[in-house]
Amino acid sequence: MFAERIDFSHEASLTIDELVKRVEVHLPESDLGALRRCYEFAERMHAGIKRSSGEPYIIHPLNVAGTLVKLKMDLDSIMAGLLHDTVEDCEVSPEEIAKMFGQNVAQIVVGCTKISKIKFKTKEESQAENFRKMVVAMAQDLRVIIVKLADRMHNMRTLQYMTKEKQQAKAQETLDIYVPLASRLGINSVKGDLEDLCLRYIHPDIYYRLAEKIAMKKRERESYIEETITLIEEKMLEYSVQGEVTGRPKHFYSIYKKMQQRGVDFEQIQDLLAFRVLINNITECYKVLGIIHSAFTPVPGRFKDYIAIPKVNNYQSLHTTVIGPKAERIEIQIRTFEMHEVAERGVAAHWKYKERNKSDAVNKLKWVEELMEFNQNVENSSEFMDVVKNDLDVGGVFIFTPQGDVKELRYGATPLDFAYAVHTEVGNKTVGAKVNGKMVPLKYRLKSGDTVEILTSKTQTPSKDWLKICKTSRAITKIRQHLMKVERDEHRVLGEDILEKALKKFDTSIKSIEKKQEFKIILEKYHYKTLEELFVNIGSNHLPIKEVLVALPSVNFTETDELDFKEDDKELESFYKKTQKTARKSTSNDNAVIVDGLDDVMVKMGRCCNPIPGDPITGIITRGRGITVHTLGCPRIVEIEKSRNVYVEWNKHYTFSHPVNIKVTTHDKPGILSKISKSINNAGINIRSAIARSMPDQKGNFIFEIEVKDYSELLKTISSIEQMEEVISVNRA
Repeated sequence: MFAERIDFSHEASLTIDELVKRVEVHLPESDLGALRRCYEFAERMHAGIKRSSGEPYIIHPLNVAGTLVKLKMDLDSIMAGLLHDTVEDCEVSPEEIAKMFGQNVAQIVVGCTKISKIKFKTKEESQAENFRKMVVAMAQDLRVIIVKLADRMHNMRTLQYMTKEKQQAKAQETLDIYVPLASRLGINSVKGDLEDLCLRYIHPDIYYRLAEKIAMKKRERESYIEETITLIEEKMLEYSVQGEVTGRPKHFYSIYKKMQQRGVDFEQIQDLLAFRVLINNITECYKVLGIIHSAFTPVPGRFKDYIAIPKVNNYQSLHTTVIGPKAERIEIQIRTFEMHEVAERGVAAHWKYKERNKSDAVNKLKWVEELMEFNQNVENSSEFMDVVKNDLDVGGVFIFTPQGDVKELRYGATPLDFAYAVHTEVGNKTVGAKVNGKMVPLKYRLKSGDTVEILTSKTQTPSKDWLKICKTSRAITKIRQHLMKVERDEHRVLGEDILEKALKKFDTSIKSIEKKQEFKIILEKYHYKTLEELFVNIGSNHLPIKEVLVALPSVNFTETDELDFKEDDKELESFYKKTQKTARKSTSNDNAVIVDGLDDVMVKMGRCCNPIPGDPITGIITRGRGITVHTLGCPRIVEIEKSRNVYVEWNKHYTFSHPVNIKVTTHDKPGILSKISKSINNAGINIRSAIARSMPDQKGNFIFEIEVKDYSELLKTISSIEQMEEVISVNRA
């Protein structure tokens, strides 16, 4: 049996009577009268309008509705499919649609409508803004994007009537946006068809060459598929397993991708055929897998279990590649009938519309919430579009937490991406990572099956360098968010200081002006909501201090002051530079540790534990010797009375190096001391001393005293040493 795909072909002769019949089969209790009224309204609105093909325009919404029936969508979605162009093209108001066909239908139609009243400078800007609007509408109701996919499917099916330039532009947009969205929603039937259509218009030479080569061997291929299906069915029967076996050639786009990835021609692609076994339950899935592997030789490394670990779009199946009859490589997918329904129709297959907000589908699609988070944190629509496109790819790596939970990340993701996938605060406080129990750099590329443990420190904060390390949009957005908040806080403090000093020249102050409520004048003039916003704009140099002074009645900024401001007195203009320098000086003092509530106190580090920035610490008051800082895990502090403890914290602005000891155990080989020393030096770390000892069991023990700026630098050093073959272990001594 050949695998039947959902047929999304253009139906030029589709009528409302035929559509009603299909809906009646799929949704027997639906209000078919409302569906007919909906069609009649759409036909009236589009009357006299023709498509590029010369057909009456109503054929398009009819086909969109037909696609939604094939995807087994609800009646509201099908009606929205009939009406999806009426608001944009026929000047029908959303209120009118809501009154006639209900609020749900109106909401979906509005979500599918492009922004047409705003004039954009470029086509790209218009595309980005419309995409952003669609994503926001999708977050409120996922049916918006499913109707939009049905619309795009029919447009792509009738693209031959457009100019070559429009064909390529529409196909590229589809490949960039709609294909990944279909993939994320798990609607593989739509994804596969759209990919093939995009290939047809973007690379027509490749598409038709593939079509020709596959057609040449059609009879031979069909014979091979029948033979293989019979063989699989016989083997299943031997073990009393009943199911449905189908086979087909792979999608053109899938073959094209393999050719691109492997850098080979069509003739060198071996696994061109895909077989599918559908059975009743999960137990039988694994039983069939055993039957397949005993009947055919499995190809090593080509087995994937998406049943135990489903994809983020809820796709479940077993995938294996085997050497089939005549030594041909074939891919076999094994899943239940229910899993197949989800694989073909995605979120549409299990969408509970009566309880839309409580649906399992929404709970499982957390990425929709992330899209809304990006929408709030990204100002530019083009940047938002790039962020979302970057994160829509389903293909990725499966990573385990130490507790055994699974996170799916995109290919190329790093431990830092994983940290942000766990929680924003975990990401912000990351100082290092262990993969499968071994220290790795934060830029390490994760592989499926890796178990990742994130090491954190309360004193750690994100840096701009992290933006180069991260690959996922979630991590990048969170880092940017933090950096922007820090920058905003700095501008606020700076702006307040500048304003206070400027007002002092006129014998007044912020407090005095605030009492007189004169800041309201400026807030209203520049549309600022709070006084804090005013400080931020002064501190970031967006609002010149002179304009603030001129607007305040109490200041009485005269022409003489204007002259002084321009010629004699340059102090106001240099406040930014002066205050920034002062701010730097006040925060970069020589103390590595800040002691709570105490000034000019002598502070020293405990030699027993050698704390370094990033370590959790406490201070111990020592008679006549100030305060000694210990790590919280230091055994010495257990013996000391708690009354002598004092709260201390690391000074973020202290940049000097700290001594710390590390113990390295290795296999005893000639030149190993030199090799370790070279590794430490290459990391830019100074070695203060080194002690080496050979042990009777052919092992070497080394104690290095090195200088590091913080815990993060120590972890990097340990990681670089651990990667050497001869090294058994590296620990802090």
